[in-house]
Amino acid sequence: MWLNSFEDLKKINYKTEILAGLTVAMTMIPESLSFAILAGLSPITGLYAAFLMGLVTAILGGRPAMVSGGAGATVIVLIALVISHGVNYLFAAVILAGIIQISVGAFKLGKFVRLIPQPVMFGFLNGLAIIIFMAQVEQFKSPINGINTWLTGIELYSMLGFTLFTIGLILIIPKVTKAIPASLLAILIVFFIVQVTGWDTKKVIDIASVSGEFPSFHIPSIPFTWETFTIIFPYALVMASVGLIESLLTLSMVDEITGTKGSSNKEAIAQGTGNMVNGFFGGMGGCAMVAQTLVNVSAGARTKLSAIIGSLTILFVILVAAPFIENIPMAALVGVMMMVAISTFKWSSLRMINKMPKSDIFVGLLVTAITVILHNLALAVFAGVIVSALVFAWDNAVRIRARKTEDEFGNKVYEIYGPLFFGSSGHFMEKFNPTEDPNRIIIDFKESRVVDMSAIDSLNKLTQKYASLNKTVILRHLSKDSIQLLQNAKGIIEVNIQEDPTYKVMPKS
Repeated sequence: MWLNSFEDLKKINYKTEILAGLTVAMTMIPESLSFAILAGLSPITGLYAAFLMGLVTAILGGRPAMVSGGAGATVIVLIALVISHGVNYLFAAVILAGIIQISVGAFKLGKFVRLIPQPVMFGFLNGLAIIIFMAQVEQFKSPINGINTWLTGIELYSMLGFTLFTIGLILIIPKVTKAIPASLLAILIVFFIVQVTGWDTKKVIDIASVSGEFPSFHIPSIPFTWETFTIIFPYALVMASVGLIESLLTLSMVDEITGTKGSSNKEAIAQGTGNMVNGFFGGMGGCAMVAQTLVNVSAGARTKLSAIIGSLTILFVILVAAPFIENIPMAALVGVMMMVAISTFKWSSLRMINKMPKSDIFVGLLVTAITVILHNLALAVFAGVIVSALVFAWDNAVRIRARKTEDEFGNKVYEIYGPLFFGSSGHFMEKFNPTEDPNRIIIDFKESRVVDMSAIDSLNKLTQKYASLNKTVILRHLSKDSIQLLQNAKGIIEVNIQEDPTYKVMPKS
């Protein structure tokens, strides 16, 4: 459960958690509505996703203070499915995506998020900050004859003025009081001013109505056939991947901010469960929401209570408080999200740019560019990880070295430095001179490891060269995993592995 003992109850700062949850709910509503409309869905579908994802992942999740909802990153990949096959296929894909995510958590694969390098994280957050900011700029447009056009005249000036006023309040309020989250208080102040003065400015109702009923259970109306599975599986797989990447990166981000550690596998199971519930109760599905999580954490939330309060607030709005929420000025919400974008951007990455390796700078810029241009967080992270891995492989490939000496028996000794793997095998082969070497050579792997089949193939070719000249190759100081790898390759390679009693490389046969 989300609380482990009575002691946990006493440690919760209830006021902070409740106010943080209310703030999160205010920022989630317009975003959920916008993404639902973008995907061609009913606006209420987005609010159901915000409520269901938020509640399920808050209770079952592995990262306190993290907020999930109907995120655009996951919904965007399903737009084509909605257009081609309808909303019921979307619900089925969301359920299947949930099953995939639960499987990832059950098989404890969430730990692989640790393989994401820091430059990828910088690029991800910077790109996300730019996307959040650009999405707020879009709110300065209004649909005219079905086409979004820029606001003009008094509408533009009032929207811009209230947005800047909100940003100013968020900066000033913490210096006056920290009793109420600055974002929530700023929204309430702007709402009060607009209501009292009757100022005509863009409001939440101008996006869509937020009124509805309690979500009801239903099984998607689709044919349960293999053909249906082949249609929805690719979409479900991409959605599951995007959702997990964004959620686990958000988890790592909160870990870093709060100095605590969440459970990636538990979070993967929670995300999957949340999506399955969405599919059966008419929600569009989703994942962790970075911007709302930052709002939550910056408001002081540190437990799961704030996310639970936020999701229940959205349900309350759907059932009861829609008229109030629909009259909140969009400028207030835009100002809050712009401040979130500014705080999300890793400004420290700009200060460190002259101190970072050029390859890391390139990876960070690449991830940022893909995130901003394609709005595809999963692709951006995959690209960043792949490029980082290739750079790492290249660096290790060119750094393999061999120090050459002779022992007291006249044997040639090659001391290898650096891992022997597919990238370094070519450079490794260039270190040897079979025709000029003595009849017996020793290759010392004390500072190296035999990593893969390419390394074994290189050793095989090398020993065959020496064998053709009636010369012997001895391998020394192999690590246990390297010995195991060579033993598994019997029949492919036959070499002499020398026992060394000093280093206890392997037991006597």
